[in-house]
Amino acid sequence: MLNTVLTGDPTAKPPLLIAHGLFGSARNWNVIAKRMSDERQVISVDMRNHGESPQTATHSYADLASDLAEVIHAHGGQADVMGHSMGGKAAMMLALTQPALVNRLIVADIAPVTYGHSQTHLIDAMRKVDLAMVSTRRDADAQLAGFVDEVGIRAFLLQSLDVRGQRWRLNHAVLEAYMDQITGWPEDAAGQFNGPVFMLSGAESDYVLPAHRDQIKAFFPKARFAKIPGAGHWLHADKPREFEGALRAFLNA
Repeated sequence: MLNTVLTGDPTAKPPLLIAHGLFGSARNWNVIAKRMSDERQVISVDMRNHGESPQTATHSYADLASDLAEVIHAHGGQADVMGHSMGGKAAMMLALTQPALVNRLIVADIAPVTYGHSQTHLIDAMRKVDLAMVSTRRDADAQLAGFVDEVGIRAFLLQSLDVRGQRWRLNHAVLEAYMDQITGWPEDAAGQFNGPVFMLSGAESDYVLPAHRDQIKAFFPKARFAKIPGAGHWLHADKPREFEGALRAFLNA
């Protein structure tokens, strides 16, 4: 089963399951999890091939949805599910294939569509870091800066570096091999989830566009849409208080 981090105690409300995005981990969501745990238990997971979860030979959205289902079965059989980016697609696939497990669905800045970009350049950059020459995270950042200009992206990637163990907590080979599937959306995806769905995106992000709405509504007829001003793709990090407020309003509606 996936590595899980439980924040707060079980309550009468369904737990909130958080599925992170590509190259992320449960720890990226510690602040949101702690704040949301005042009303419900929060279950943050490391997705497969990330963090301390198993490194596997496959990384399809059917796989990721099955992983999330296993976690929900282990924690009561139903949850509110929130996924960001890759985790959002996994959460959508879960809702479409095993809807009884999902009470409410929150999808953070992603749509059930195929995107044209790839993140393999970031895998290449991480591979170029000479871990034998790294004794502090600052050492790794100095090397990574030669390949990744953005300070925020470097900081995000370095959260998955085990400095003492001199290893990345990411299965670079499998993530690279499945990149087209990660940035894509399964052609055979079918069905509908008729429960409440909240499509929450960053106003400065281009991941969820008006052109995507018909596709979203075809899968999720009750989908509601909102944007957080001043936030980009990493909306929970850009505007954590606003993100938290939007989650609470939807979950407690």
